[in-house]
Amino acid sequence: MATTVGTTKYKHLITSYAEDAALFRTGVRKFWFGALLVALAIAPVVGASLGGNYVPYLLNMAGIATIVALGLNLLTGSAGLVSLGHAAFFAVGAYTAGFFASTLGFPFWMTITISGLVTGTIGLVVGMPALRLKGIYLALATIAFQMIVTHVVLRWESVTGGANGMTIPPPSIGAFSFTGATRFYYLTAPVAVVAALAMANLMRSRYGRALVAIRDSDVAAEAMGVNLARYKTMAFGISAAYTGVAGSLFAHFLGYIGPDHFTVQLSIEYLTMIVVGGLGSILGSVIGAFVLTLLPEVLRFVLDAVNSFSPDLMLPDLRALVIGLILILILVFEPEGLAGRWNKIRRYWRTWPF
Repeated sequence: MATTVGTTKYKHLITSYAEDAALFRTGVRKFWFGALLVALAIAPVVGASLGGNYVPYLLNMAGIATIVALGLNLLTGSAGLVSLGHAAFFAVGAYTAGFFASTLGFPFWMTITISGLVTGTIGLVVGMPALRLKGIYLALATIAFQMIVTHVVLRWESVTGGANGMTIPPPSIGAFSFTGATRFYYLTAPVAVVAALAMANLMRSRYGRALVAIRDSDVAAEAMGVNLARYKTMAFGISAAYTGVAGSLFAHFLGYIGPDHFTVQLSIEYLTMIVVGGLGSILGSVIGAFVLTLLPEVLRFVLDAVNSFSPDLMLPDLRALVIGLILILILVFEPEGLAGRWNKIRRYWRTWPF
């Protein structure tokens, strides 16, 4: 049975299930995806020419945050399971990469793979309480996991370095070392793009649709034959694996990690990213990660400019206040996040002038 996508003006006929599941149904979408890849390829070069290593540094941090947001949005936005402990999964991935790279001398491609596998396995274990806990109780359970990981990091000094932290060598391929923000970007960006495409495929599969059914009504989903225990546990595992991969990139990028990098506040920031960007949306994960990574730096520049223009005024640091205000406004006026607003604008122009 054929179905159509789009408005009367931009109608596209779908004649097969394969076309329905395709990521890029039209040539226009393929074109824009190609343009995006080109923009990603030249972004650090252009940024370095404008602001030295600072812009490539921000692009790397935004790319790493995007991978975490993709995993967390699968768990919270698609499955409806709230987590305030994703900074702990981030730490597990980072310290796993650090141990295998620094102590055992494993290459980068092995450390990032092992980090994802180890963190994903721990996520499966942490996901067990999700079978019986919901809402605030599940959030408290994930905070407890955060505290456990923090305690282990501080006490297991032979592996993590304790309060002193640990250093991680930069990744390399043969004689070529990915030192510096610009070079490292060409590791971060491909991993983030592959992670986004993999998540898009996952959400269009039977598994992704089952998670959405669980989010809407787990009772109804179970009545339709969805195995709640398996799907909820797998959601935690996949989400943790994404975060572990991001943690591995983070450790190799900074070259040093310590307990102060992985706090509960970081978990709250990740949750804020997906709320601002849009729950259950891959585009929302990307937008939220970039906005919450770049916005504090933009506000800092504005504050410094105001204080330099009027030294007697000396405004305090209002970044946290502004970000909190933006979050409240989005929750009140645009619950679907910035991605939801973009979709509304796009639908408006497709149907204009009707």
